[in-house]
Amino acid sequence: MIYRELGNTGLKVSAIGFGAGEIGDYRISDSEVDKLLNSALDLGINLIDTARGYFASEERIGKFISHRRNEFILSTKVGYGIEGYSDWTYDIILAGIDEALRIMKTDYIDIAHLHSCDINVLIKGEVIEALQKAKRVGKIRVAAYSGENDALEYAINSDKFDTIMTSVNICDQYSLNYLTPAAKQKNLGVIAKRPIANAPWRFSERPTGNYTEEYWLRWKEMKLPEQKNWLDTFLRFSVFAEGVDSAIIGTTNFKHLKTNIEIIEKGPLNPSLTNYIKTSFNGNWMGLI
Repeated sequence: MIYRELGNTGLKVSAIGFGAGEIGDYRISDSEVDKLLNSALDLGINLIDTARGYFASEERIGKFISHRRNEFILSTKVGYGIEGYSDWTYDIILAGIDEALRIMKTDYIDIAHLHSCDINVLIKGEVIEALQKAKRVGKIRVAAYSGENDALEYAINSDKFDTIMTSVNICDQYSLNYLTPAAKQKNLGVIAKRPIANAPWRFSERPTGNYTEEYWLRWKEMKLPEQKNWLDTFLRFSVFAEGVDSAIIGTTNFKHLKTNIEIIEKGPLNPSLTNYIKTSFNGNWMGLI
C-alpha cells in the first residue's frame, strides 16, 4: 500500500480509502460488511470515509471495526439529519459529531467534513465555528470541507480548514485544475471522491435518470482512446493526480477491493495518456455536486 501525508494534519493516509457509503445499504448482510471492513484494514487501507447520510454505515463501522480503532483514520460528514435540530446550524454540527462518536463507538473522529453545504452557509460562519470548537475540545482532529466549485474555493481561502474533499476523476477535473493547486499551496490535505466517475463505461447507452448520466455524457464527448480496462485507467488517473493524497472508492465486493489495490500498485498512467485525458476535458465543465 502507498501512504501519503495528508497536508499538514500529521496523518498519513493510504492512497486509496474505503468509501463506506455502499455498506450503509440494509440489504447487504452484517456478515458481508463485517468481512469487508476488516479485510480493508487487513489489506492496508487505513482511511475509512462515511457520513451521517449513509444510512447504516456509521453504525456498522462502530459495530465491526471499533475494536481496531487505532488501525485506521476515521472520516465522516456532518451538518444535517439530527432530530430536534435545524440543518446547517451551529448546534447541529456539535450534535452530529456527538452522535457520530456514540454510533461509531469512539472517543474522537479524525476528520469531520461539512458535507457539501453551499457557500452562503459557509459565509454565515456558524457551522465553521462549531467545527473549530469540536477540534479545540478534542472531539475531532481535523476540520474539513467536502464540496465543489465556489463553496470549495471559499473554504480553501477561508484558512479555517485543514483538509478538503472534492470530486477528482477523468470526467470531473474542475477542482484538479483550478482549486486543488491553491489548497496544496496552503498545505491542505486533499481527498478525492468519485475517482472512477461512477463507472460510466458500464452503460452502452445513455443512462437517463441514473446518477452516472452526466459523467457518461462527458466521457462520450471527450472521445478518449479505447482502453482495455477502463477501471484501471480511471482509478490510476485519480489516485496519481497531482495534489491528491487519497482517493475514496466504495465497494461491497472483496474481490473488487483487492483489484483496486492491485491497480494502483501499477503506478501512474503513461504521461502521454494522462496529458491526452487532461487536454480532452472541457474547461467549462464545473464540478458535480
